[in-house]
Amino acid sequence: MASRKNIGFSLLELLIAVSCGLILSGVTFMALQPMLLQAHVNTAYETTLMVLRNTRNQAITQGHEYYVTFTPAGVGQNPPATILVQYQPPAVGNAAAPPLQQVLSYTLPKDVDFKVQAGFPANAPDNFGAGINAIDFGQQLAGEPFNFVVFMPDGSAQDGNNNLNSGIVYITRPSGDMYTSKAVTVMGSTGRIRGWYLGRPAGGAAWEQQ
Repeated sequence: MASRKNIGFSLLELLIAVSCGLILSGVTFMALQPMLLQAHVNTAYETTLMVLRNTRNQAITQGHEYYVTFTPAGVGQNPPATILVQYQPPAVGNAAAPPLQQVLSYTLPKDVDFKVQAGFPANAPDNFGAGINAIDFGQQLAGEPFNFVVFMPDGSAQDGNNNLNSGIVYITRPSGDMYTSKAVTVMGSTGRIRGWYLGRPAGGAAWEQQ
């Protein structure tokens, strides 16, 4: 008959097993952390693409103007970076156009921002800007870059004065590896929306179409 002393684990054996489990958990977390942080950038990038494409489709199908405004982190009362979608009600008769109406607002992950990092190529995607301004719309227009774009019923992208409005927005983790960064461009004449990632070709950093 087996002795009751041989049943179960000793306290020392339990401590060793728990310690091994904690060590394996720590190693796994450290190995997966870069992937988790990259997932934040990917989420922000996919959100940006989705908002722009869906808003353009709404403008076409509903026959109205829709604004998409990008706000970087730390501006106003909302620290995280945000994307705001607004609808422009049509004017009645000779009256001025009514105020914009908010449709939706999206918030990016807290560690992701609309920002440029040192080392971004001067050769920007679609040749929109020089990799200096994080939100750089109004490529065909003089003056400061816009932080918004207006999609028209014909699918084109314009500014508030019906001027064609091409541009780019950069998405990155300011404290992270710049090669996890993304960008999205909008072509004013057609409203075409394209996604980009920062690659590492032999000649150095370069934007490549997603």
